[in-house]
Formats: sequence, structure tokens, C-alpha cells
Amino acid sequence: MDAQRTLEFNARNIAEFRANGGKLGGRFEGAPVLLLTTTGAKSGQPRTSPMMYLPEGERIIVFASNEGKDNHPSWYHNLRANPSATVELGTDTFAVTATEITGAEHDRLYGIQAQRYPGFATYRERTERIIPVVELIRDDA
Repeated sequence: MDAQRTLEFNARNIAEFRANGGKLGGRFEGAPVLLLTTTGAKSGQPRTSPMMYLPEGERIIVFASNEGKDNHPSWYHNLRANPSATVELGTDTFAVTATEITGAEHDRLYGIQAQRYPGFATYRERTERIIPVVELIRDDA
């Protein structure tokens, strides 16, 4: 998907998410989806991205898969520059701090996501980069 189509796709999903209490239809129907608002690494402006996540107990895990492209998604670069962000989950909005997960825990969490949603296995096969796994830790937790 080119950049303009991605922006339009994301804008539609963000509007649908907010209008429907955090639920999406189409290919995301029934999937765990959140909105992540980061601060642009270059612009300093807020940037919101819809994405699937892995709930694991109280943990919120996201994957910088970028659909298997050879570059990391913008939101990941933004979190590297400024790990403070905001999550919209259902109708709840809260501040988080991002922490990258590596090693065996990275592999375990990515494996769970790929098993539940085979598209993530496909993304891993499409690229030679290691797809980052990030935990979003609630600031009020």
C-alpha cells in the first residue's frame, strides 16, 4: 500500500474505532485493535496509528511488523525518539511508556501473535529485519 492509501486507510479505521467504542469491522472484526498516538520524531506532532495488539494479562504488546516491509513503521521510530505515548483501548484512553522486548521473550510473544493471527507469520517471512516487539506500560499502573 502506498503512503497516501495507508494514510486514508488508517484515517477510516481511526474514525470507525472512535465511533464504535473501539471496535472495527472488515478484516479487523473481532481482532484486538488499539490506537497508539506517538509524537512524531521529526515533526513533534501527534501521530495516531491503529494496530493489532496482544493482550497478555495486564500487558499490552504491539508488533512493528509494517506488513513485512523492509523498514520499520513510523510509529516505531517515533517511540524510539520519545517512548511516552497514548493508547486508546475500547473507550479508555491512557498514557503509556514503550519498552522494547528482546531475546527469548521477543520470540515467545511474536510466536503467540503469529499463531493467533497467521498474517504475522507471513510478515516475518517477507522481511530479513527482526520485527520489533514493544510493550506499552500504563503510566498509572
